[in-house]
Amino acid sequence: MSAKDRFSSEDVQRVLGLTGKQLEYWDRLRLVSPRKELGDRYYDFRDLIGLRTVKQLIEEGVPANRLRRALAALREKLAHVHVPLSELRVLSDGGDVVVESEGARLEPLSGQFVLNFETRELGEKVRVMTGPNADDWLATALEYEAEESSRAEAIEAYDHALSLDPQKVDALLNCGTLCYEEGNLKKAAEYFMRALQVDPENALAHFNLGSVLEEVGRLEAARLHLRNAVRLDPGYPDAHYNLAFVCEKLGAQNEAQRHWQAYVTLDPASPWCGYARQRLASSRMKSAGTT
Repeated sequence: MSAKDRFSSEDVQRVLGLTGKQLEYWDRLRLVSPRKELGDRYYDFRDLIGLRTVKQLIEEGVPANRLRRALAALREKLAHVHVPLSELRVLSDGGDVVVESEGARLEPLSGQFVLNFETRELGEKVRVMTGPNADDWLATALEYEAEESSRAEAIEAYDHALSLDPQKVDALLNCGTLCYEEGNLKKAAEYFMRALQVDPENALAHFNLGSVLEEVGRLEAARLHLRNAVRLDPGYPDAHYNLAFVCEKLGAQNEAQRHWQAYVTLDPASPWCGYARQRLASSRMKSAGTT
C-alpha cells in the first residue's frame, strides 16, 4: 500500500467533516476502526467509504448502536464480506438498516429479504425490544464517556449492561478504566479482576490490573500480570514499559533491561521513548560495572 492510500485521523476529519470524538466513538462501537501497522494508525480508502456511509446513515436518523448491531449481524450472515460498509450498499428509510448485495436487499437483524424501497414500503421492521439490552446500555455508556462531565452516568450505564450480561468484557474493562481515571483504584482493580475471570487470556485486562497493582505497591502481583500481558501480546509496548518499570523497583535489572529494549524497539517515536532509552543506558552501565 502506498503512502497516498493511507489516511490519518486528521485527514479523515478534514475530508469527511468528522470530529476526532466521532472517529473514536465509532472505533469503540467497532463500526469502522483504524488499521495498525508498526505502531502507525491509519485508514485506507475502503475505510473512508465506510466512514462516509456511517455518517450518512446517522444523519438519516439511524442510531449508531442499531447500525452496529445490524453490521454485526450482517458480518455473520455474509461471511464472505469482510468490510460490509465498503463492499455492500447500505440503505435506510430513517429507522431501519437494509443492505443491498448483487441486487437483493436484506434486513440484517431479521435475516429477511425485502423488496426495493421504490416498489413497496419496508414490511419487516427491526425487532422492537421490550427494554434496553446489554449492548444498548454499552452504547449509552460510550456516549456518556465521550464527555468528561458525564463519567458518573457512563459508569452507571456500564453497570446496567453488566447486570444484564455479567460476562461483557468490554464493559468491565471500560468501567474499570473510568474508575482508575477517577482515582478509585480499588474499584478499578475489582472490574479488571472480574474481566480476567471471564477471559483469563485477555492481555489488556492483565495490563490494566498490573498497572493498578503497581500504583498501590503490590509489585510482585503487578509483575505477574504484566508478564502475562506481554506473554499474550508480545507487541504491546505499554505493557513492556510498565513491566520494565516494576522490574526496576524490584531490583530485577536484567529483566527490566529486556523490556526497556522491547519498548524502544516497538514504539521508537513515543514521547516516553527518551526516558526508556535513558533507563536502558543506565541499566547497561550498571550491568557493565558488575562484570
